[in-house]
Formats: sequence, C-alpha cells, structure tokens
Amino acid sequence: MDDDPWRTTEEVADWFRTEASTVRYWRHAGIGPRGVKIGRRVLYRDSEVKRWEREREAAESGAA
Repeated sequence: MDDDPWRTTEEVADWFRTEASTVRYWRHAGIGPRGVKIGRRVLYRDSEVKRWEREREAAESGAA
C-alpha cells in the first residue's frame, strides 16, 4: 500500500470544499499545491497537498 497516495484534481477540490476549476486555476497561477501531469491528468501527492495546506495556514496566521 502506498503511504503517499496520489489525488486527482477533483479529490483536492473536495478536500478544500471548492470546485475543480479553482484547483486548476491555483495550479495555472502557481499558487496551489504542485501537481504532476501523468498522461492527460494532473495528480497531486497527498504529502504535497498537506504541505501546501500548512503553508497557507501559516501565512494566514502571520507566522510565515
């Protein structure tokens, strides 16, 4: 079992309770979690999504 699974754009959107189009915009603008294009899909490592989430939390709290 993979301890750092891949997530689809839709799964990342669900994680943050937003639309897939928002996650695609974040990626295009360079402000979202780093994704990897595999075939026709962009996938995100679970650890990368969590890293980005922690970074955003720190920025919001002024700790960054």
